[in-house]
Amino acid sequence: MNKVKRQNLILNLVNTKRKVYSNELALELNVSEDTIRRDLNSLSAEGLINKVHGGAISKTQKYYSYNHNLIINNDKKELIAQKAVSLIEDDTSMIISDGTTNLTLVRFLPNDIRATVYTYCLPIAMELANRPNIELFFLGGKINKNSLVTISLDVIQKISRLKVDFAFLGTGSITPTGITEGSYEVASIKREFVTAADQTISLVTSDKLNKKQSHIVCDIDEISTLITDLDPADPLLDEYRATGVKLL
Repeated sequence: MNKVKRQNLILNLVNTKRKVYSNELALELNVSEDTIRRDLNSLSAEGLINKVHGGAISKTQKYYSYNHNLIINNDKKELIAQKAVSLIEDDTSMIISDGTTNLTLVRFLPNDIRATVYTYCLPIAMELANRPNIELFFLGGKINKNSLVTISLDVIQKISRLKVDFAFLGTGSITPTGITEGSYEVASIKREFVTAADQTISLVTSDKLNKKQSHIVCDIDEISTLITDLDPADPLLDEYRATGVKLL
């Protein structure tokens, strides 16, 4: 990926999430943190972002942006979404985490599908609000204005009282031992997803395979299905296949 495209992607992420961290950008874009710091310095010098310790914050007041031309790994996420939709039948109940892969998933749902959906992600809730046959529950609370999700003890308590067919986890990092996240709060919420669902579905682009972050979400044997943009027979998935997790 060239510098111009990478910086455009970073700018889109900053304006979408309102705040980003250098270590998470480095993982997402598969470059070093030094490269990310140089990019942030460049964008800051152009007056496009505000650089802060450990990352950057947006200078815009944009509420939410989902630009297909700028979203990272858009083609991969659409392929993952199509695979995930194949699991969903009428009258399914599900809980959906945040992230652009899951936002792509809900965009691929058939317009007439009957389902019950719980989410703490405001953009996903808004995307589903006009679906006539979806019973939609927004797990409300204090909204994080950077990421437009509700991350609080209230949300964790609400999820703990649910029982659903599927949990669709947007996955920050995964290894053959399990899923991890960079945020303690997000990891805590996703742990409750795993408990609440009969089946946990991990949606992950291949660039996040074999990566590890600080906070544990779940062990690999707690995942029912791992959906990636790869062919299930791809050698990169051999170690995951050996754990017994279903691959799509």
